[in-house]
Amino acid sequence: MRILFTGGSGKAGRHVVAYLLEQGHRVLNVDRVPLDLPGVDNRIADITDAGQMYDVMSSLAGLDELEPGTGVPTFDAVVHFAAVPRILITTDNECYRVNTMGTYNVIDAAVKFGVKKVIFASSETTYAVCFADGERKPDYLPIDEEHPTVPEDSYAMSKVCNEVTARSFQARTGFDIYGLRINNVIEPHEYAQNFPAYMDDPDLRRRNIFAYIDARDLGQMVECCLQTDGLGYEVFNVSNDDHSVALSSAELIERYYQGVPVKGEIGETETFFSNAKAKRMLGYQPQHSWRDVLG
Repeated sequence: MRILFTGGSGKAGRHVVAYLLEQGHRVLNVDRVPLDLPGVDNRIADITDAGQMYDVMSSLAGLDELEPGTGVPTFDAVVHFAAVPRILITTDNECYRVNTMGTYNVIDAAVKFGVKKVIFASSETTYAVCFADGERKPDYLPIDEEHPTVPEDSYAMSKVCNEVTARSFQARTGFDIYGLRINNVIEPHEYAQNFPAYMDDPDLRRRNIFAYIDARDLGQMVECCLQTDGLGYEVFNVSNDDHSVALSSAELIERYYQGVPVKGEIGETETFFSNAKAKRMLGYQPQHSWRDVLG
């Protein structure tokens, strides 16, 4: 597939782009800084500028596309990851502005150019736990896509707004637009670098609901979305199968979630950020775990 990918130079994006290249796709990366990865062309563009997004949506993906002399091909899919990645980087209102206007512009340009598959990055933060003022417990465990999304911070607010925006575009067009509520992204080197501290102090993982997503498995999730047509508008949690500390699920519930209803049975090391919907509807099967590295 010929894919326009926004935010491919970021922590998550660069791993997903590499994964998509391995699957044989062609990727044009749109970002503020280029991605130095063989096989990827870059466009430096501002997602909050509608004109720039319309331009890149009708752009060549490389100089070689001049050779056929048949004009600019249409993208088969858009994957939108570009964003201010959390609170406390920009001002709150700038975070909200960039993330909401950027997403509107990307999806608007995609549908106006007839791109019938759009995948966009939402967030674990929509469930209001991650950036809460003080401790916020989920309404129930495990958290699935039916859990309320009523956050109070500007980043998570922007992601909830983006989900509504995407749903509205899908209702207008009938295209496939899938949102990914991405859990805390972990790069392969971070297992040895960061996880020993999580073993010593599980409190460090409470705001991430003790869950994580390996950046390579996030690439697989995007590929599953690219290969699955006809779902219309859907949102999916994206996580690995296990939680990110050495305690058992029962020990975590006893220490952190007393009084929180538990739906069904949760396995000894099973994630509290349910990926069951992605498995059921997309065939997603995460392959990586910190336990493979640290034992």
